[in-house]
Amino acid sequence: MKLSRLIVLMIITSLILITGCSNSDFQGNMNVELQDFTHINQDNKEVSLKDLKGTVWIADFIFTNCTTVCQPMTKNMSDLQKMLQEEGIEDYRIVSFSVDPKNDTPEKMKEYISYFNVDESKWDLLTGYDDEYIKKFAEKNFQTLAIPEPDSDQILHGTSFYLINKEGTVVKSYSGNEDVPFDEMVLDMKQLIKE
Repeated sequence: MKLSRLIVLMIITSLILITGCSNSDFQGNMNVELQDFTHINQDNKEVSLKDLKGTVWIADFIFTNCTTVCQPMTKNMSDLQKMLQEEGIEDYRIVSFSVDPKNDTPEKMKEYISYFNVDESKWDLLTGYDDEYIKKFAEKNFQTLAIPEPDSDQILHGTSFYLINKEGTVVKSYSGNEDVPFDEMVLDMKQLIKE
């Protein structure tokens, strides 16, 4: 009887130690390994998945001609960047994929982001692929839409922000348009950067 109680006590102690030694309370809601990519940013420079590996980054889907959600999303992302700066977090990147690559040249992307007070050295706005590519890329890698709206110059696309870990895996999505969980995103990014 005493031996079994001792074994149970040792198991409980071991579990507490293992849990206590875990260096993250991070809870993800996605687990999608990104496919390799190389695209052009707003400065006409190539940015690849390889360039981003080893860094925690956050991504979204926007386009410069958007008449609805894109500007609020970009403002929210710029607010997130300010919070990261205030917290002294420097080892991160932001990536915005254009869902309208036909119209979103690097020059247009550069002009678009200039209306927001951001640190562009940490923010890549990517283009340089075709409509079919981004539709499949968004669906496969981020489980979201990027399709032309019928009889319109607008594109239907998801409004989430996506957190990608250092290994290049999409690990969490958040609302990027309304009720944005800024504090949660900052905390999650801090935790993944430490790992």
